[in-house]
This record gives sequence, C-alpha cells and structure tokens, in this order.
Amino acid sequence: MHGQIIKFRDDLGFGVIRTEDGSRFRFKGNEIRNPNGKLIGIDADFLLETGRAKDIILMHGSTWNAFGSSAHAGASR
Repeated sequence: MHGQIIKFRDDLGFGVIRTEDGSRFRFKGNEIRNPNGKLIGIDADFLLETGRAKDIILMHGSTWNAFGSSAHAGASR
C-alpha cells in the first residue's frame, strides 16, 4: 500500500500513516526499514497485517536512497 506518515510520537515509538482513500493505519517505529530522520509528511510504501502497517519503506529522495543501500549492502566491488 501507499500512504503518507501524518503522525509520529518518538517518545512512544508509534505513528499513523494515511492512505490516499483516507484510511489510517498505526505502525511501530521499528517497522521502518530505512529510517532517516524526519518522518511526518514523508510518503511511504508498506504492507498491511492485521490492521497495522508493517515493513515500511520511506519514499524520500531518489529510488537509490529508498532501496539502494539495502540492495547493495552485500554486493562486492
């Protein structure tokens, strides 16, 4: 699914993602696979499991920022 992080409480480690149709899903901060500072207002792709967002990928910057670091982590040069 695709949505935008609209709330995050760092002190509690929980947030809310709103999808384009207005649905809202809670998530735990440790479900973010590529954390990078500011969360509120960032677009995210995620899986939905038992009504909660899981395996969240932040979609900020270029595609390489979102996927490149984990894809090349094991690559040899």
